[in-house]
Amino acid sequence: MSRKDKLVNKLLNLNASLTYQELATLLRLLGYSEIKTGKTAGSRRAFFNDDTKHLIRLHQPHPGNELKRYQKIYIIDELKKEKVI
Repeated sequence: MSRKDKLVNKLLNLNASLTYQELATLLRLLGYSEIKTGKTAGSRRAFFNDDTKHLIRLHQPHPGNELKRYQKIYIIDELKKEKVI
């Protein structure tokens, strides 16, 4: 099983913990790049896929590093909508 497959399975399992770094890695493997929005962006993050012109926005979790359940559901819905997973 590839690293991408393992991360997709971890994302789809709502009971498993997934860190922001793991999500960023998965999105990069799926063709997304993180948009740097400057000093004033705070914890807001955006990932953009140049091929599909799809944008995913979320807040980087803090003070912890694990994504919340609602964030995982949002990411799953967005990736399924784009037929990426």
